[in-house]
Amino acid sequence: MMHKARILVWIAGIAGLLLLGLFDPSQPSALAQQPTGSVPTVTGTPEGPIVTVYQDHDFIHVFAGPSTFDYPSVGILLGNETAPAIGRAKDRLDWIQIKYEGVRGSTGWIYGPYVKLSAGAILPLVEIPATPTPFSTPTIDPTLAAAFIGQQTPTRLPTFTPPPPLEQPSFNDVPTTSATNIPAGLLILSLGLFGFFGAVISYLRGR
Repeated sequence: MMHKARILVWIAGIAGLLLLGLFDPSQPSALAQQPTGSVPTVTGTPEGPIVTVYQDHDFIHVFAGPSTFDYPSVGILLGNETAPAIGRAKDRLDWIQIKYEGVRGSTGWIYGPYVKLSAGAILPLVEIPATPTPFSTPTIDPTLAAAFIGQQTPTRLPTFTPPPPLEQPSFNDVPTTSATNIPAGLLILSLGLFGFFGAVISYLRGR
């Protein structure tokens, strides 16, 4: 039994040495072969006609219908952005219907002169959608409003009191009385003659 055990130990030792000799840590383990070369990428192209916003526009509005007044704006397209074109509005050929995700019906309308249509594209005519129902305007119950509005007390206008009559001063003509009936012109002429003679007499005396 001891002899057989020694033989088994020797066999196990030799087998271990053989396994250690086959294993070399310096050699890298073989890996599975990797594919070489570039993998082609599949890029999808939009089918059908497309529209491209001109670069000189920062953005354009997308409307719910072919009008800027009758329909609200539902979004925008940036400059040089593209979108699939569906058709033109009947009787409004300047408006183009496009595929526009995220809105009701996934469609919108843009103004044709702002975009460039793909070469050779012919768009069918599309019926103009109905204009949206305007928002209801709330009405005020006049009876309810009257309960919160106080009655205004009429303000009396000031009364006008006429001023007392203006008293006009009256002037009485005072008759001028003279002691004599000598005319004033004759009196002035006489005084002038006396003055002249006085001057002559003074002159003669001075000589």
